[in-house]
Amino acid sequence: MDFKQKTVLITGASAGIGRATAILLAELGAKVILNGRNQAALDETKALMAQHGHIVSPFDMENIDGLPKWVLDLRKQHGNIDGFVHCAGIQTTKSIRIFDQAFFDQTMHTNLASALAIARGFRQKRDKTKQGAIVLVASIAGLIGQTGNIVYGASKAGLMSAARGLSMELLRDNIRVNCVAPALVETDMAQKTRDSMNDAQFQHILDQHPMGIGQPEDVANAIAFLLSDRARWINAVCLPVEGGYLAN
Repeated sequence: MDFKQKTVLITGASAGIGRATAILLAELGAKVILNGRNQAALDETKALMAQHGHIVSPFDMENIDGLPKWVLDLRKQHGNIDGFVHCAGIQTTKSIRIFDQAFFDQTMHTNLASALAIARGFRQKRDKTKQGAIVLVASIAGLIGQTGNIVYGASKAGLMSAARGLSMELLRDNIRVNCVAPALVETDMAQKTRDSMNDAQFQHILDQHPMGIGQPEDVANAIAFLLSDRARWINAVCLPVEGGYLAN
């Protein structure tokens, strides 16, 4: 689990799982490129990280066509990028009764299309003698059915499928691709979900987590392993990190 001499790009690094992953990888010696839309929040993450030399690079995940060039520019400025973690994502509880194209497009662009665009940039002009690794943060919502969470679940199921396809296509570039699928984790996004429900509805969700809801660090640990050289023979895997949810 040694990340010295490695550079890792993390999207969604301004809070939650992305922030926890950035802090952990810095402790393990990595130089981290922090991405998000909120400069101030990214600066807060950077201030919590060990070591020095980390880079803050805001960029909007909805600018799909601009993402590959953004990654190439980062490589030109900061050298080879060894790992990419896609934590960026949005979740809005919305019934299919009020489904519309704008909601679908925003969710799919931010959660799925952005990951593919960054993967495109990540593979270009990299040092293929060094194994690269991508970890996509999916969700158990992509494995189960959840009322009011259909579009989000579809986007996360798409990430799981994308990880399998990318894992084969990027073999020639010496890049592994895996994903993690967390259950409910104590983040700002989870708080928004809680705020959209009454007490009984949220208690029902809690009852489905036999080990309680997770902490961002629980998912960050799994991400760091899949990103590390310790997982050099692990590819195309979706690792549930869900405190027994799927067994309940």
